[in-house]
Amino acid sequence: MPPLAAPKEETMSDTPNSLLYDVADGIATATLNRPEKRNALDAGILNGLRAAVQSAAQDPDVRVLVVTGAGKDFCAGADLAALEAMTGQDIMQHLGDAETLVHLFTAMRACPKPIVARVRGRALAGGCGLASACDLIVAEETAQFGYPEVNIGFVPAMVMAILRRNLGEKRALEWVLTGEILSARQAHEWGLVNRVLPGDTFDEAFAAYIKQLAARSSSAMHLTKRLLYHMDGLSFEAALRSGADVNVIARHTADCRAGVAKFLRKG
Repeated sequence: MPPLAAPKEETMSDTPNSLLYDVADGIATATLNRPEKRNALDAGILNGLRAAVQSAAQDPDVRVLVVTGAGKDFCAGADLAALEAMTGQDIMQHLGDAETLVHLFTAMRACPKPIVARVRGRALAGGCGLASACDLIVAEETAQFGYPEVNIGFVPAMVMAILRRNLGEKRALEWVLTGEILSARQAHEWGLVNRVLPGDTFDEAFAAYIKQLAARSSSAMHLTKRLLYHMDGLSFEAALRSGADVNVIARHTADCRAGVAKFLRKG
């Protein structure tokens, strides 16, 4: 089925209070701001996130985008009250609502800047999907991850396109069929989470991690992310040839020329 028409491009002026956005020292931060609802996803947050991704992608001063949640939890999933209110709508309206996530996840994957999920508390259902859609996940040691949709007869459908790439088919399928909740350590062992940080020093350790990432070459990070995702579905030879093309492009960037010159001066 062909996708519905893409929505109009959001701007940060369109972002509601349920999504906060700020930039400091090359790091953009998008904060889900519905702590009283455990940052449940609604239209305001999803549209705000898409605007944040677009803004970070276009801002030359931004090197990394952080997605986090206000309060104790990252995100507890979709706003079920909002979903229940939609029960009287026809199937095309529901399809349009689902397409909002398609556009968000596509924008996140295409964003030239690395997107890092900063996870404390619960990242469940759509919240776990949002974290999984980020390029990297850094979690506090007591964080929890899971797709419990099966318990209410629902399916984490769109997230499966991401999850099977992160975990492989068998592990991804078992996880969503059982609705099991994983600790941060388990999620790290499975390969979903990149780093697990202690709770008592989480803020400081995360800030140091992001600062280090933001100090890397922006052109190299852009080319690396684009190449990795471009390789999805390519044959071995096609992937190698794509790598060769990026190799040549990288050699001609200002960052690479400056980096090589600096290295040779040290020698």
